[in-house]
Amino acid sequence: MLDKADKSKKSGPAIASGPPLDFQDHLRRLEARGLVTRIDHAIDKDSELHPLVRWQFQGGLAEEQRRAFLFTNVVDGSGRRYDIPVAVGALGASPEIYAAGMGVPVEDIGKVWDTAIAHPIAPVVVASAACQEVVIKDGDLLKPGEGLARLPVPISTPGFDSAPYLTATLCITRDPETGVQNMGTYRGALKAQDRLGVRMSSRPGVPFRLELNHAFSDNHHVNKKTKT
Repeated sequence: MLDKADKSKKSGPAIASGPPLDFQDHLRRLEARGLVTRIDHAIDKDSELHPLVRWQFQGGLAEEQRRAFLFTNVVDGSGRRYDIPVAVGALGASPEIYAAGMGVPVEDIGKVWDTAIAHPIAPVVVASAACQEVVIKDGDLLKPGEGLARLPVPISTPGFDSAPYLTATLCITRDPETGVQNMGTYRGALKAQDRLGVRMSSRPGVPFRLELNHAFSDNHHVNKKTKT
């Protein structure tokens, strides 16, 4: 768990050298600059969490006053407690937070994006990845409280959303005929502890690939090329 931020430190233009290399580093940098509001009180992810954060966008706060929120004591509607904290608004709640994630001043955001788009970096194939240090599969996904049920996924708009949503789900699809790969960020609806529902129909190319996947399926065994 991150240490509590030093409240004597104020938000300012200081920029660490280069972008953070992982999300924990990013949060530490935000806290050091006074850009994180930490909530240690128990918060219900199903009815309180997102509405609390949303007030800073709807309650008249100036853009520079917006903060990322870190909830360290998350429960659900039934009272279950989670051992995983939830961060909201830590990527783009304000231009300053967004720039911190890039490791640049706010005024350089557009220039850095233009440079990155003009000079893409080739991917590097690795044998193992930090994001796969913990792997849960097969029957273990369906054990009580396991699989996706381990994650404190909030309900974004209580009373309107049909399910808890992961709002930064990275989805990778591959065309089964051409091998062309696409990567995008989509909302993932938590339908079961081993299943997410992802709507991709508004993204060019994805529906076609999904149709091909179904065409290659064998009875009920679909050739799944989409990862969530």
